[in-house]
Amino acid sequence: MASNMDREMILADFQACTGIENIDEAITLLEQNNWDLVAAINGVIPQENGILQSDYGGETIPGPAFDPSHPDSAPAPSSSSAFRPVMPSRQIVERQPRMLDFRVEYRDRNVDVVLEDSCTVGEIKQILENELQIPVSKMLLKGWKTGDVEDSTVLKSLHLPKNNSLYVLTPDLPPPSSSSHTGALQESLNQNFMLIITHREVQREYNLNFSGSSTIQEVKRNVYDLTSIPVRHQLWEGWPTSATDDSMCLAESGLSYPCHRLTVGRRSSPAQTREQSEEQSTDVHMVSDSDGDDFEDASEFGVDDGEVFGMASSALRKSPMMPENAENEGDALLQFTAEFSSRYGDCHPVFFIGSLEAAFQEAFYVKARDRKLLAIYLHHDESVLTNVFCSQMLCAESIVSYLSQNFITWAWDLTKDANRARFLTMCNRHFGSVVAQTIRTQKTDQFPLFLIIMGKRSSNEVLNVIQGNTTVDELMMRLMAAMEIFTAQQQEDIKDEDEREARENVKREQDEAYRLSLEADRAKREAHEREMAEQFRLEQIRKEQEEEREAIRLSLEQALPPEPKEENAEPVSKLRIRTPSGEFLERRFLASNKLQIVFDFVASKGYPWDEFKLLSTFPRRDVTQLDPNKSLLEVKLFPQETLFLEAKE
Repeated sequence: MASNMDREMILADFQACTGIENIDEAITLLEQNNWDLVAAINGVIPQENGILQSDYGGETIPGPAFDPSHPDSAPAPSSSSAFRPVMPSRQIVERQPRMLDFRVEYRDRNVDVVLEDSCTVGEIKQILENELQIPVSKMLLKGWKTGDVEDSTVLKSLHLPKNNSLYVLTPDLPPPSSSSHTGALQESLNQNFMLIITHREVQREYNLNFSGSSTIQEVKRNVYDLTSIPVRHQLWEGWPTSATDDSMCLAESGLSYPCHRLTVGRRSSPAQTREQSEEQSTDVHMVSDSDGDDFEDASEFGVDDGEVFGMASSALRKSPMMPENAENEGDALLQFTAEFSSRYGDCHPVFFIGSLEAAFQEAFYVKARDRKLLAIYLHHDESVLTNVFCSQMLCAESIVSYLSQNFITWAWDLTKDANRARFLTMCNRHFGSVVAQTIRTQKTDQFPLFLIIMGKRSSNEVLNVIQGNTTVDELMMRLMAAMEIFTAQQQEDIKDEDEREARENVKREQDEAYRLSLEADRAKREAHEREMAEQFRLEQIRKEQEEEREAIRLSLEQALPPEPKEENAEPVSKLRIRTPSGEFLERRFLASNKLQIVFDFVASKGYPWDEFKLLSTFPRRDVTQLDPNKSLLEVKLFPQETLFLEAKE
C-alpha cells in the first residue's frame, strides 16, 4: 500500500501524463486501479504501440496510435476507425467497485450510507426509507453538485468524490410542531414565490418564479446561469435574517409573499478593489497580472475572451449558451440556438432540436436513400478559438449550405461542468469509453470540436474529429471526405435495401395470390354448401308436401261413402273420368249424392280440386265451378257421364 507521500507523487505524475486537471477525478481513477500508476494511465490513454482490440474478441489488430491534438495523424476512415474500443488490461477489467460514502441529514438526524458507484439514486432513497421511516414518494434528496437528479441515475455518471453530504426535504410531510404551523408551512411549500432580482453591475432585473420547496442554493445556481457570477462570488442584499443556510427552502426562509426583491452583485477581490481606485482606462492586458478570479471576472469590465487575445467582440455576453441542468435536451438546444443566433447572426447551421437519440433516429434510422451523416458541434465559451470558429467557419455560407444538404447537425455546450458530464455520459453510451475519454482529455483551447458520425447496422462510427484550429477550406475538405465515405456506404445500403424490398415484394405478391386462391376456394365451397343446403331444404319441403297430400288423400278416401251396386233401389249415376295421363277412373254414385263427393273421389286419387278442374264434354263446362252442395241429378250428371281432368293454370 502506497504511503501518503507516494500517493501525492503518483497523483502528480498521473495528472502530468493524462492532462486531467480535476483532482477528484484523478484520485477516483487511481483508486479504481489500486494506485497502480501504469494501469491507471493505460486505462485512460491508448497504448503507445497503438494495439487496438478487435470488435469480435481476442484477435488484436496493430495500428498507429491516434494523437487527439493532431487530427491529421488519424487513420483513414475507410480502414479501422481511430475510435474503436481499446480493451484495458485484465487488471483493470477485474478491478473492485468504487465505494462512496454519503452523510445524509434530515432534521436532527444524520444517516451514513455506503454504496458502490454502480448503484442508483433510488437505492439510496430505499435505504433512507428504512432508516427514517419516510416513503420514497414523499422524499426529496438534495445537495447534489449537478442539481436535481432522477431516481434511475447511476452514481458513477455523477462523478462524485468519495465523501458526500446530502440532505432530505419532506415538503409533503408536516414537521414536528403545532398543527397551525404545519398548515401554514404546507401552504407555503405549495405556493410560488416571485423573486425580483436586480443585477447590480448591469442594472438589469430578472423576474423568477420558484416553488416554496426550492432551496436558496437552487436560486443562487439559477442566478449563476443568468449572470455568469459563480455562487461563491455572489454578494446578496435583501435576504431575510432567518435565511442563514443555503439548504433552507424558500417557504422557511421568511421571504415576503408573493413578491420579494433581492439584489446580487459580484464580490470584489482585493486586486479588483485596488484597480477600481485607479484610473478607469487601465490597459486591458493588466488584467492578466491579477489572480485567477480577476481574470475570470474580466467580462465585468466589458472585455470578453476575444478582446483579451486581440479579437474584437461586438457585445458583452449576458447569458450562457445552454442552461445548466435543463430538464430535457430539446429545451437546452432551443436556448442554444437562440443564443447562437444573437451572437453570430442568423446565417448558421440548422441545429436539430431534440435529444441525441432523436437525432440518431432522424439521421440513421430511415430509408437508405434518406439517411444523412450526423455532425455534433461541441461548444466551449472559454476557448480562445470559439469566436473565430463560429463566426468565420461555422457560419460561412458554403459550410452552412453543405451541412444543411448532407448532415443532421446537433450541438451541445461543454462550458459548464454539469453539461459536460451529461454529454460524456451520452457519449459513453452511444460511442464507447474510448471516444468519451478522448473528449474528456481535450483541453479547453482545443475546443470547439466537430464530430462526424456515420450510422452502421450494429453501431455508430466516429469518422472524424475536427478541432477548432482549422480553416474554412480545410473544414470543407474534411466534410467532403466524410461525405465520400458515407456515399459509398450509402450506395451499398441502397442496393441491399432494394434487393430486400424486391424479395419482400415477391413474397408479398405470392402471399397475396395465395390469399386470393384461398378466398376463391372458400367462396366456391361456401356456394356449394349453400346450394346443397337449398336443395336439402326444397327436398324437405317437397317431402312434407307429399306427406301432407297423402294424408289428405287417405282421409278423403276413408270419408267416401261406399260405392252403390248396379242394382240398387235408388237411382245410380255412373261416371267415367279421364286423367291427364290418359287413364280412366270409373265409379258409381247415387244420383242423390252431392257433387262434393265426386270432388273428394277425384282428390283421393291424387287430383285435388284446387289444382285440377273437372270438365264435361257435351256441353263443355267446368264442373268444378258448380255448386258442390247440389246433387248429381241436379247438375245433370245422370245416369252416366264422361268427364276429363285438366290441370289449372
